[in-house]
Amino acid sequence: MPGAVVIGVGPGIGRSVARRFAREGLPVALIARSDGTLADVAEAVSPFGVPVVSLAADSTDETALRAALDAASGELGVPDAVVYNAALIRPDRPGELPVRAQLDAWAVNVVGALTAAAHVAPEMARRGSGSFLITGGMPEPKAGYVSLSLGKAGVRTLVDLLDEEYGPSGVHVASVTVAGPVAAGTAFDPDDIAEHYWRLHTQPRDRWQREVLHDAEPAGWSHA
Repeated sequence: MPGAVVIGVGPGIGRSVARRFAREGLPVALIARSDGTLADVAEAVSPFGVPVVSLAADSTDETALRAALDAASGELGVPDAVVYNAALIRPDRPGELPVRAQLDAWAVNVVGALTAAAHVAPEMARRGSGSFLITGGMPEPKAGYVSLSLGKAGVRTLVDLLDEEYGPSGVHVASVTVAGPVAAGTAFDPDDIAEHYWRLHTQPRDRWQREVLHDAEPAGWSHA
């Protein structure tokens, strides 16, 4: 039974998204760099009784990421949903980071998502269904977070490009833009944020949205 693949699982959004999809009975494949992180999230998902596949890979290592996605498909089938949640979050002002550091941030925040999409979306398109969802952020750029602002602007553009390429074949590509620091018990509780991913995954095609913004307002905001 196909399920969900979560790339960049951890103690925040990734963990909550994996649990949210598992709660609906979907098997989940977890991808992260650390075996310890994978074990923690797999334990958090285990109460739902669904198959869980844990795969160690760095999202910036194209070979490792593609191999992990192949392993996930080999275990679960072509996924119903892929969530790209990897990000490099750090403060930096204009000119503070050397070029190499900016490129490293771009590789995590944007290129890893492109690699994952290019690997799995064609199979989803051939099947005629699936969701590819990316965690966005920084709805407004901030000079104190240059690399993240650039990366999240790139995510927004990438979603549009992937929607143009794969949307007509039935693949729902969208982002969940998180407008603040994620922490349990706050307006940015990861369990609340995870609900957006499930809603996007289950939206009827004639109501597809490409972006949902989770902000401090209870109702949030979204656009097509």
